[in-house]
Amino acid sequence: MLDDVAAGRIQLPDFQRQWKWDDDRIRALLATVTLDYPLGVAMTLETGGDAQFKARPLHGTGVQPHVVPEQLLLDGQQRLTSLFQALRSDRPVETTGARNKPLKRWYYIDIAKAVDEAADRDEAIVSVPEDRVLRGAYGHAATRDLSTREKECANGLFPLNLIFEPDLTGKWQRAYVAGGDDRWDLWSAFQARVIDTVKGFKVPLIRLPKETRKEAVCSVFERVNTGGVVLNVFELLTATYAGDTQYSAGHGGHDFSLIKNWQAIKGELCSDHQVFGTLDKDSGQETGLTSLDFLQAIALVRTYRRKQEFLAENPGATNAPAVSCKRRDLLHLPLTDYTTIAPKAAEALSWVGRFLATQHVFRERDLPYGSQVVPLAAIVVLLRETLQEPDVQERLARWYWCGVLGELYGGVTDTRFVRDVEQVVGWIRDGGAEPDTVTEATFQEQRLHRLASRNSAAYKGVHALLLKEGAVDWFFHGEPINEQFLIGQYVDIRQVFPKAWLEQNGVDGSRMSSIVNKTPLSYRALQAMGASAPSAYLAAFERHTGSPGDWFDDIVGTHLIDAKTLRADDFDAFYRDRTARLLELVEREMGKAAVRERTSDAVAG
Repeated sequence: MLDDVAAGRIQLPDFQRQWKWDDDRIRALLATVTLDYPLGVAMTLETGGDAQFKARPLHGTGVQPHVVPEQLLLDGQQRLTSLFQALRSDRPVETTGARNKPLKRWYYIDIAKAVDEAADRDEAIVSVPEDRVLRGAYGHAATRDLSTREKECANGLFPLNLIFEPDLTGKWQRAYVAGGDDRWDLWSAFQARVIDTVKGFKVPLIRLPKETRKEAVCSVFERVNTGGVVLNVFELLTATYAGDTQYSAGHGGHDFSLIKNWQAIKGELCSDHQVFGTLDKDSGQETGLTSLDFLQAIALVRTYRRKQEFLAENPGATNAPAVSCKRRDLLHLPLTDYTTIAPKAAEALSWVGRFLATQHVFRERDLPYGSQVVPLAAIVVLLRETLQEPDVQERLARWYWCGVLGELYGGVTDTRFVRDVEQVVGWIRDGGAEPDTVTEATFQEQRLHRLASRNSAAYKGVHALLLKEGAVDWFFHGEPINEQFLIGQYVDIRQVFPKAWLEQNGVDGSRMSSIVNKTPLSYRALQAMGASAPSAYLAAFERHTGSPGDWFDDIVGTHLIDAKTLRADDFDAFYRDRTARLLELVEREMGKAAVRERTSDAVAG
């Protein structure tokens, strides 16, 4: 196919968008091809029929305008253009980097990493500037110089654009193995696992005959060309599962549709629990819980059970397979294991939705960490038979709030997923030690003063805990705020002392916007408060509700606020008192003491 692209036998219909893949996508594509993973179907149209389109060569080929193509590429432009430029061209690839900055790059593969089965192939693909010199931060000193063949060989980085040039590859090989006898074995493995794999890579091709009508061609193109993005893990598994002949043979010739299976699961979860986001089945657009989250939970369950089975058969062994949910674990997830675990993972997620509701996390926008749902779902699958035992849900809640308030799920989460699954299951089911997420979590009093927006998981966590405490709205009063009221009355985190009043009274901005000065209230309550002093709006609420002051003070108290400080318009007293109350709330949920400020350092008036 690349030869056809180079010769101009395959070109693009002129209505195709311009090639636009960035550097990261090209690296991911090269990793896919070198691993012989499914690439997705390409589609062409034979020329010479009634559907006549002006053609143009694929970007970077150098094909002259007078060359008449034999086929027009309807689907696969991004992939074939990227592969041609990276593997078949003697010029650097024209691509883009961060913020669409134009780049010219060469692509190499690290031989040692490529033959290491434990290494991620993505890390083996190296993108190098046009001058073939990799530099440190801000373009400073060179970290790798690949400007000559000798330097490429010394670094063990093979230029991928030589892969279809046997003479040049042979010369490169001879220079490489001359660097040491140990390189012969590396090269042999590299030849078999990478070079031969790429040369033998098969691209599935749908070839429409030239008799295809023009309107049909346009319709097909619109349906298949949905944005030109690299196949993600879910799409790769979709292609793999659809080609599972054993499944098809056992189901009357029908293929397994991972997309339909996931959409059914996600649709039911979203209809029951808004915390999991939304799904538009027509467009495939979704928010909140993703297919990747679901696959990771399944992989955690599968690899946990695999490890436990190994240890049961090999007591005391130290080489048990690891619990993991990395990309390679997902790509190697057999369909039989998926169909076995997926229903249980779906049930577990439904349980998680109910659990989050007991913690008063109802909406997607209020979920502190979407990522924490992944290990929780896996834990629930593994603990299924013990979930109803005394104290199990209390322990899960403690682990959950330690993760949220300790803000432990904000960075790279794969390793924490694994530790939490193994350690929480061992803690609850087997009486093991407390998990690291519980022991490592800390909450400092100073953090309360800095929590000012929904960008922080702990900010959302405090909001949920105030609802869990039984906060009652000040305008509608009645029952504590529940899920229906939260959504129906536009409850959000509102300022207790209004911004205008604080500015008029010279209060600093950090305390003004802190979670300490905020509480969940309806939009109607916010309107009634306006810019008034707390003493004034409390009196207005009393008149509106027709309730005596002492009774309304109890309503204010459900928000962990001393109403007397509001009636006195004493912001300093309010802030000190509420800080102490919120810290007690955090300590109770985490099951440990917070790190409090010394008296001399405490926030003063």
